[in-house]
Amino acid sequence: MKKPPILLAVIALNLLVLVALVFVYPHLMVSPGPLVKGHAELATDCFACHAAWRGASSGRCIECHAVADVGLKTTKGVPIAAATIKRSFHQQLIEQDCMACHSDHQGPKLTKRSRKPFSHGLLKVAVRDTCSSCHAAPKDTVHRALKHECSKCHESQAWKPAHFDHALLAKAELDRCESCHNAPTDRLHRQIKGSCQSCHATTAWKPATFDHNKYFVLDRDHEASCDTCHKNNDYSRYTCYGCHEHSLAKVRQEHVEEGIQDFENCVECHRDPGVEPEKKGGRERGGRKRD
Repeated sequence: MKKPPILLAVIALNLLVLVALVFVYPHLMVSPGPLVKGHAELATDCFACHAAWRGASSGRCIECHAVADVGLKTTKGVPIAAATIKRSFHQQLIEQDCMACHSDHQGPKLTKRSRKPFSHGLLKVAVRDTCSSCHAAPKDTVHRALKHECSKCHESQAWKPAHFDHALLAKAELDRCESCHNAPTDRLHRQIKGSCQSCHATTAWKPATFDHNKYFVLDRDHEASCDTCHKNNDYSRYTCYGCHEHSLAKVRQEHVEEGIQDFENCVECHRDPGVEPEKKGGRERGGRKRD
């Protein structure tokens, strides 16, 4: 059944009215949201940036924003206070595609995740690694001792994860592990006051080089605190005269009776308390296990 001519006329008239309204009041009919503060004055002048059926274009942007002045001067030629902006980088882009980063309509919050973020790939290679030209250096304990560009540890795609290399630190900082790291709180480390590098490498915390049994076995009778044998936290030296069992007078008497005159380096013969030293060439050497 054919539709009455009057009905078709009404439909056509409504369509024409809608199209007319789109052109007359585009900010009300098709706008995706309010404009950013800087372009608020263009809220009712959509065609300042958009061309009919073709959308916005970078060509329209640079009619007002001269590329050489972006970030440095306003569209009216007034210099922008340096303290309120980061150093301009628009002059270092490989292409002048404003739409690649900017969407001047704020739109609803639900659509913000779909917007294109800034891509460091748009920067010229020569300036891509000079992060400090746009970004302020971090002031935390890790970064304040570094004098290198961010790209040594961070990727331009994301700040984290980072690939930190201790080799970037100055020699003086390498000996101050506690300036960045919290000291371990286990029983062994609580006693040690020296540098972490005495046992650990900067490439990895584990494995550590500490092996006390290599020098002296700590059996059940020698579970003493470190400073009992290592005075003043000097782990390059030791003494066996730190407890009542091994007084200097008693040790001297026992060794002289055996005809041993040189007994200062105790671990030369007594590396393992569970082994009874044997007499050999006028001196004692580690031998059989004691019963």
